[in-house]
Amino acid sequence: MNMYKTESEKIQEVIELYFTGLYKGKKELLEEAFHQKMQLFGDINGEPYYREVGDFLDGVAKRESPESLGEDFRMKILSLEILGNIAVTKLHVPMFEFNYFDYLLLHKINGKWTVVSKSFIHFEN
Repeated sequence: MNMYKTESEKIQEVIELYFTGLYKGKKELLEEAFHQKMQLFGDINGEPYYREVGDFLDGVAKRESPESLGEDFRMKILSLEILGNIAVTKLHVPMFEFNYFDYLLLHKINGKWTVVSKSFIHFEN
């Protein structure tokens, strides 16, 4: 058994924290995945969206989670590219009747991968 994880596996673990935190509404899992100064930019139905990480986390903690609403877990990684200590992922994050596509930028800081930026868009089904 290989006791050493590849960089890809380490990043996928961070993405799983992100997915699970969103799906279950667990702020602490998202805090573990996100850098403390991460920012979010997006587009929802043609409207720009911006939040600092603390505001986003508070919103997740206050809303009903997809899990509590009985939604199926359908989030998945579409692509992952790693260049040295940076990585970018494209994710499909369908939830709350939205069809989100997220791009997460990760950076390896002090040996640990962390999400430093999130951009997303909602496309009509």
